[in-house]
Amino acid sequence: MVQKIDMRSTLLSLTILLVGIFIWHVTTHVPDTGPKGVVLSQTETDTLLGKKMLPEDIEYYSAQGVEFSQLEQIASLNLSRAMIEAAGGIRALGISVPDENSAPAPGSLFPSPSQIGSELWATVTDPFYVAGTNDMGYGIQMGYSLLRVLIGYSLSAAVAIPLGFLIGMSPMFYKALDPFIQVLKPISPLAWMPIALFTIGDSELSSIFVIFICSLWPMLTNTAFGVAGVRSDWVNVARTHELSTTKTALTVILPAAAPTIITGMRISIGIAWLVIVAAEMLVGGTGIGYVVWNEWNGLRLDRMIVAILLIGVVGMLLDAAFARLQRAVAYAE
Repeated sequence: MVQKIDMRSTLLSLTILLVGIFIWHVTTHVPDTGPKGVVLSQTETDTLLGKKMLPEDIEYYSAQGVEFSQLEQIASLNLSRAMIEAAGGIRALGISVPDENSAPAPGSLFPSPSQIGSELWATVTDPFYVAGTNDMGYGIQMGYSLLRVLIGYSLSAAVAIPLGFLIGMSPMFYKALDPFIQVLKPISPLAWMPIALFTIGDSELSSIFVIFICSLWPMLTNTAFGVAGVRSDWVNVARTHELSTTKTALTVILPAAAPTIITGMRISIGIAWLVIVAAEMLVGGTGIGYVVWNEWNGLRLDRMIVAILLIGVVGMLLDAAFARLQRAVAYAE
């Protein structure tokens, strides 16, 4: 029975995926009614590259039918495509371009599934290249983000779990600390970023601090709840055997509260991964969040969407790891 349900759910998931891709393809498919592209010779391309024009900009404008002479004028401006678009386009800068060539065909800017698939393949086959400070493979950028999450999350666990034990085992500490927890817990993690940047003064450490503070509360509250919910009979048996408080906590309370603690850790890792992406967009430099923002600024939507998909996949793997750990510590009373 369980196998039949698993098979049906898998087929349903595949169906939803295929339908979604089909709708995506239909909505991004544009008939060949837009401007015809211009094919540049290698000499013309080398000339434009010599004038510091980016290869992607050459490809973009030539695909819109912009002639070589007009491309030379664009190259002489020494402006990125994003800056040209912000200024109102090519014609706004005094370069004579026919109306039909001044913009791509409607709807063609958003990448199609085939474009995303091609870019995704290029990304996963070469994830660790380094071509410059702002041009590194997504594997390296993902590594920066995971390292920040690992440091902030580990520091958070080192504080939240012992403090949660103290709160769960002591009604006095619970009543004393609960008002502070209830005030600080609802604050958005990103609201801490300006304070961290001002007080710490380092964007790297500020990102780690934001991960620390946002991971703290789910682990703390779940640990306190799990410890407080341990059956009193088990604690009384430990007292009967004259176990010390520390030994009771480690041998009786910790195993009993482990499923609840892992649940809090699972929630925290999801929040930490979500927050680091937003934090990296703010502080910039490195990380997969910075990649998303940087690709958007360059209007490279295909690379941006690939980065977003990779963020989702890594988040799913992190959650799956904690789900497996959660099943490993589960027990039946």
